[in-house]
Amino acid sequence: MWSKKLLKIALTVFTAVLILFLNTNSGLAQLDYNPFTYNLNFEELQIYSDPSIPKAPIVIDGRELFSVGKIDSNTAGERAEVIRSELLKAIKADNFSGVTIQEQGRLPVLYLVYKKQPEPDLEETSELNLREDRRYLFTVTKEDTIGRKSNRETALDLKEEIEQAIAQAKKERSAAYIQRQAFITIGLLVLGLFGTRLLDQLQTYPLRRAIQRVIPGLPSNTSSQPSSLTTLFHLKLGFAKFILWVVIIFIISRLFPLTRYWSYILFSIVVGTFNKSFSLGGNEFSILRLLILIGLFIGAIILSGYITDLLRNNILQATRITRGSQEIISIITKYGLISLSTVVLLQANGLNLSSLALIGGALSVGIGLGLQDIARNFASGIVLLFERSIQVGDFIQVGEHLGVVEEVRTRSVVLKTLDRISIIVPNSRFLSEEVINWNHRKSVSRLHLPVGVDYGSDVNKVKSALLQAAAEHLEVLRHPQPQVFFTEFGDSSLNFELLVWTSDPSRQALLKSDLYFRIEEIFKEQQIQIPFPQRDINLKAKDLPFKLSPQLEGHLLYLLKGLISQQYTNHKK
Repeated sequence: MWSKKLLKIALTVFTAVLILFLNTNSGLAQLDYNPFTYNLNFEELQIYSDPSIPKAPIVIDGRELFSVGKIDSNTAGERAEVIRSELLKAIKADNFSGVTIQEQGRLPVLYLVYKKQPEPDLEETSELNLREDRRYLFTVTKEDTIGRKSNRETALDLKEEIEQAIAQAKKERSAAYIQRQAFITIGLLVLGLFGTRLLDQLQTYPLRRAIQRVIPGLPSNTSSQPSSLTTLFHLKLGFAKFILWVVIIFIISRLFPLTRYWSYILFSIVVGTFNKSFSLGGNEFSILRLLILIGLFIGAIILSGYITDLLRNNILQATRITRGSQEIISIITKYGLISLSTVVLLQANGLNLSSLALIGGALSVGIGLGLQDIARNFASGIVLLFERSIQVGDFIQVGEHLGVVEEVRTRSVVLKTLDRISIIVPNSRFLSEEVINWNHRKSVSRLHLPVGVDYGSDVNKVKSALLQAAAEHLEVLRHPQPQVFFTEFGDSSLNFELLVWTSDPSRQALLKSDLYFRIEEIFKEQQIQIPFPQRDINLKAKDLPFKLSPQLEGHLLYLLKGLISQQYTNHKK
């Protein structure tokens, strides 16, 4: 909805501007037709007002032509402003004919040449009236030379460059040029609105269906289904829209002399602001230099991560060392490169590490007050990395969580449970609580499977059945051999315990389930009964709160025993 309103507003504004340009007589003189009024003086910019700047650029319509230096008491900014004002006069004048060079005191001098208008009261044009009018532009000195060229060669180059710039500026002030650029601007705005609408549709529909909603009549694809995009993808689409409009605005600003002029002014102000220096650690820094330093630091972190991934995936895996050792080497390498890069960047920018002692003291106070948990987890992570009590790939249990260690970080450990859920466990818990590590030093672990059978069962037959179930399973190790222990005479059963060994503790739940399934099948084949809990109830007449007759008491006891016997028979069936 808002895009349609914005499109209507944009088309209305540009239609009005277009009508204005179409009603303008394209044959008017440049002095009469000049819709570009420059109100801001260039000397207000730092590059022109600062006398310490060695060179100042000559800027016409937002384009830098060349630079001039300072001469004696005349600063570079003063010379540049005088030259620029003369060039603007030449652009507005209809009688400008070119640039000429004359030698004065062995230095070339540039003049702007204007055709002198004949006087109207004379019937014949005299030779005096046809003389050219020359206006001094500037003297080319060694401060103005380009590269290793001489003053004369520099003057010839500047003459050609100035003439081309003035011709281009006159062309860009014509009505035909403005009309053509206005049409291009409208096309760019329509393209931007189309792209914005397409990106908005991508947040709900896949690409083909989004294009169908923007361009009706496109053949449909029935296999397209609405996509469920993540928040990160929405942010990417928003960033894409921002970049799209920045590019379009930048292109439009380069189409017209006025917008190009103001974009140059804005850019100069921004650069001047970012170049303002301040003291840091006894050195002069600017915002731009500080941003470059931060960018280099971020680049060093990204490069360190890339080198670490390359080391882990291409080199350490070829050595066939354990995953835990690979992670330790990778983490030490990564943080070592980051630390080295930080020291080098700080030293290269004149920041002595000893000057950061005050910042370090303030940081330590902050850690002591508000960052205790982070510091404790970080220290615990360092201990875990070097102690190697928990490594990547270990099957562990901490508290109620049971799973495989996916990643050991400096602050936390990523634990993947048997339900494929990632749990982030702080490192301090591994040092303050008991942790069961099934893979510590050895991956072989023993599993206990308790089994109860009915009283009166053949215990030797039960033992053979349990060992048979263990021997038939492929994941049960043959060495050490499975064992069966007769643990106790239970209340309702004879209790045994099957002990088996496995080399993959992370599959213990599946292994136990398979063994129990097989044990139940073997017990059925060999008619070994698995009991259910049972209790005997004995009632005495003297314990009753009221006294019954002997005959009634006998009938009640007989009925109660019959009910208990019937219930027991039903359970056995």
